[in-house]
Amino acid sequence: MTAEATAPQPRPLWQPGPDRIARAQLTRFHAWAAEQHGAPAPDPGDAAASYAALHRWSVEALPAFWQAVTEWFDVRFATPYETVLADRAMPGARWFPGATLNYAEHALRAADDPARARQPALVHVDERQEPQPLAWAELRRQVASLAAELRGLGVRPGDRVSGYLPNIPQAAVALLATAAVGGVWTSCAPDFGARSVLDRFQQVEPVVLFTVDGYRYGGKEHPRADVVAELRRELPTLRAVVHVPLLGTPAPDGALEWAALTAGDPEPVYEQVPFDHPLWVLYSSGTTGLPKAIVQSQGGILLEHLKQLGLHCDLGPDDRFFWYTSTGWMMWNFLVSGLLTGTTVITYDGSPGHPTTDAQWRVAERTGATFYGTSAAYVMACRKADVHPGRDADLSALRCVATTGSPLPPDGFRWLHDEVGADLWIASVSGGTDVCSCFAGAVPTLPVHVGELQAACLGTDLRSWDPQGGELTGEVGELVVTNPMPSMPVRFWNDPDGARYRESYFETYPGVWRHGDWITLTDRGSVVIHGRSDSTLNRQGVRMGSADIYEAVERLPEIRESLVIGVEEADGGYWMPLFVHLAPGAVLDDALRERIKRTLREQLSPRHVPDEVVEVAAVPHTLTGKRLEVPVKRLLQGTPLDRCVNPGSVDDVELLRVYERLGRERAATRG
Repeated sequence: MTAEATAPQPRPLWQPGPDRIARAQLTRFHAWAAEQHGAPAPDPGDAAASYAALHRWSVEALPAFWQAVTEWFDVRFATPYETVLADRAMPGARWFPGATLNYAEHALRAADDPARARQPALVHVDERQEPQPLAWAELRRQVASLAAELRGLGVRPGDRVSGYLPNIPQAAVALLATAAVGGVWTSCAPDFGARSVLDRFQQVEPVVLFTVDGYRYGGKEHPRADVVAELRRELPTLRAVVHVPLLGTPAPDGALEWAALTAGDPEPVYEQVPFDHPLWVLYSSGTTGLPKAIVQSQGGILLEHLKQLGLHCDLGPDDRFFWYTSTGWMMWNFLVSGLLTGTTVITYDGSPGHPTTDAQWRVAERTGATFYGTSAAYVMACRKADVHPGRDADLSALRCVATTGSPLPPDGFRWLHDEVGADLWIASVSGGTDVCSCFAGAVPTLPVHVGELQAACLGTDLRSWDPQGGELTGEVGELVVTNPMPSMPVRFWNDPDGARYRESYFETYPGVWRHGDWITLTDRGSVVIHGRSDSTLNRQGVRMGSADIYEAVERLPEIRESLVIGVEEADGGYWMPLFVHLAPGAVLDDALRERIKRTLREQLSPRHVPDEVVEVAAVPHTLTGKRLEVPVKRLLQGTPLDRCVNPGSVDDVELLRVYERLGRERAATRG
């Protein structure tokens, strides 16, 4: 036996107790699937081995697994399916041909139960008020009324309905009403400017636009009447505009009033559509061109979200599900899908840190959240601000905190454990807009190790590959998925031959989904995310993840945020600068530069030490908060700004001019 084979396994930060494992819906599903669908029998004494066996079955026996999901969650097919998976080719997998169903019908099923009808389906909070509940029966009534009005406006299956709305109950009602009539929902947050919205909505040609008169953020009101007027002018396919008076202003000329459209009390009517009928269009960040318009199906999202929310997040009727998000991010769609499991969904419209950094923890406290999702960046900001949620807020109902958006650094895991609760389930998850779900993350029956996602998700054939397609364990490789998932896009909008879709995911490894992340799969089955592979750092043939550098550098109190770029140069050289946004009062002097380099040398390796450390006013991001590594790399290589980035896709285009100038200067000095 080798020394490696006998090396002790790292000690977990958290371990679910036997009662928690026994209560998990995943545990009950496993035992049932073993009896009914041929899944391997669970090992009552070894939860890790049980999950590994269940996962292996879920990807090797895809039809049996997904059939089991439909039966476990009692999916209502208006017409039966002919087979589960008619074609497993990627792209082009055909799921449940012949079946018809409706996503909204499933999202509102709890209202059918008289015991649940008066309980809250949604609880809404903003920066000014106490939680406002919306009962299941009232949610269903509003959806039914609005769906009837949409039909009256001529909205038919396949028509696009758009929302320029914040994370408010009206947005969820509009999505569900659109799905009820078989329309295709698409949304942007009202902090998006007109150009950003038009880059998205003009692609899909909506027939109805739901819009607010403005929104509140950071203690201020932000009117949006001018933007709405521009959207109306530039979207010629609109048949109707619906005014949601969030700031209390009257409807503009020709607009319909939200209150009037949701005042009726008809019986709900759910259009039964094919399994692969479009449910919504999500958008990529669009940093280097028009955002990709990603189409996902009613059936695919229904099954994927039931699995993810019911089995992986372990959500049910007794839970309250809060995720800090906006309608411009896929996590909002994921949040609304909490309704599928009968869970009470918490919608919050406001700043993540107003009036103080601990604002999100206060929302979780005031709403009794049992499952709270946020960004890794927010967790690290709380750590730097010396926030103490477990001490200062009543979070006794909270059993899980999940993070996404970027990898949660090890210090983030430890801070959540120490400052929120020692018996807290910490679920770092990773997926993407492209599938509107997670590839890896939360598993309620498994331990949590610092810096690691617990495991690949059921039904997700997640692998780590080298450039030649060889499988890797314990080494950094490309995140690939080697079998189809139901929520993979059915297509991109305005991509008739599928060329853009294939180029986005299937060009590197034909027939295999390449996501564009660096990952390590450990021999325990856990997952480490290292950052985007399309902004690779590659020093002396060694690939490095930018996330590892950010985790080490941003632990320093003087560094608010950082951005590292690796630039291949024409003469064969390699330049790796580190840009730092300093904390208030900090100065980038020789001592701090040396401390940054020493930190990276000691905690990572000499190869991780940057060639230069450069101070910047702030780090540029996409509108959904991701660092702009690829556009900055192109700017530093001398590409003009207008060819590197779509200005409407970034939070502050002016921040990019420093990199454009630096790229020009380097090009000039290098001849």
